[in-house]
Amino acid sequence: MAKTFLDENFLLNSETAIQLYHQTAKDMPIIDYHCHLSPQEILENKTFKNITEAWLYGDHYKWRVMRANGIEERYITGDAEDYDKFLAWARTVPQLIGNPLYHWTHLELQRFFGVDELLNEQSAPAIWEKVNQQLEGPGFGARDLITKSKVTVVCTTDDPVDSLEYHAQIREISGFETAVLPSFRPDKALEVNRATFKPWLEKLSEVHGSDIRSYDEFLAALEKRVRFFHEAGGRVSDHAIDKVMYADTTKEEVSEIFTRLLEQGQVSPEEEAKHKSYTLVFLSSLYAELGWAMQLHIHALRNNNSVAFAKLGPDTGYDSINDGVIAQPLVSLLDAMENAGGLPKTILYSLNPNDYHVLASAAGSFQGGGVPGKIQFGTSWWYNDHRDGIREQMRILGNLGVLSRFVGMLTDSRSFLSYTRHEYFRRLLCDLLGSWVENGEAPNDPQLLSSLVEGICYNNAEQYFNFPAVVSSHS
Repeated sequence: MAKTFLDENFLLNSETAIQLYHQTAKDMPIIDYHCHLSPQEILENKTFKNITEAWLYGDHYKWRVMRANGIEERYITGDAEDYDKFLAWARTVPQLIGNPLYHWTHLELQRFFGVDELLNEQSAPAIWEKVNQQLEGPGFGARDLITKSKVTVVCTTDDPVDSLEYHAQIREISGFETAVLPSFRPDKALEVNRATFKPWLEKLSEVHGSDIRSYDEFLAALEKRVRFFHEAGGRVSDHAIDKVMYADTTKEEVSEIFTRLLEQGQVSPEEEAKHKSYTLVFLSSLYAELGWAMQLHIHALRNNNSVAFAKLGPDTGYDSINDGVIAQPLVSLLDAMENAGGLPKTILYSLNPNDYHVLASAAGSFQGGGVPGKIQFGTSWWYNDHRDGIREQMRILGNLGVLSRFVGMLTDSRSFLSYTRHEYFRRLLCDLLGSWVENGEAPNDPQLLSSLVEGICYNNAEQYFNFPAVVSSHS
């Protein structure tokens, strides 16, 4: 007999899994240590005029599959009415069986709006009315959705030159218990051959308070911004390492490279690698000193379609998985960081699942210092954030590392409705553990299993990041 779609035991395929989820995982709070939510929208408790604005604006996951389903661009990023965009999405959803978007879509409708119907072209008008009626009422602003989802910490993604003014104002909001903290994302400081570097350097000079004419001044400005983020509650950095590179160099050599960069506007790929390597090692020492966690997001291939990029810009659904050499340069970079001042807590993600064993085994080479899970093989990311990818990441971590010290899931999303992804992850975690118990591969020890689930869902992240203003432990 077929199971009912998306019932209370969705994805839970054993009695052990059912018990673990409903008795332990289901009601755990959330630490969202990496996302792309807008701190301004959180401050303003942004409300949404309709489900299209809440659901489809800025969501390149949905945009990609709509294009693949033959939807014209005007109904995706163009000037079509919001209702027509919603109908285009409703026509797409029934075609997405096998894609996590099919699950996420219906989880979000159920959990936030009490809609149990499947979304399709026929049900779309009634769902549009039912959801929009709720969005127009109280309790559906950005902060409300965060609170409903039991999120204790949100880490936004912020450029070093950001003022962090919204974070400061959020801290003054009475009755909002979630800590909204910045993450330091210095990609523009490292990608010196991109057109964004010189305009960004001018902004860095402005916030630094003086012109940056040398590499020493550049490093001093970056350090000042790191410490500014720390004072604002930041405890996490985030780096897009699309291509892993490492080159031995000296500060004197990079100082000369930086001077040529200012004079010529470009340097050679070899010089770029030296600048990037030394600057990353410098930053890692700062992170280690301050007790931060450093996140390295590896092997994204971005802005593949140059025609679409010219029309729509970045983060619009035209990225994919990169490949390339990773093991030797990554280990060399981590080793240089360890030698320079001690490797900080580090989370390694790759968009390419072929890298998973490399990351999990490399992490084991740099553990230590009495920090549980100091070097993390990070959760399944982006194109791996689906049923098979989530299970595979945890299976490999279990084989090669210490699964019980895993800091778990993040949303990596621009949507305030994406917190159901944590439920999705937790169900899969409980199902994986349950399958091991049912097969006699793990003991049927409820106390041991519950402790493991509580750790991966919440407690490990609380201990690992040690964020300021986090509620007391939920162990």
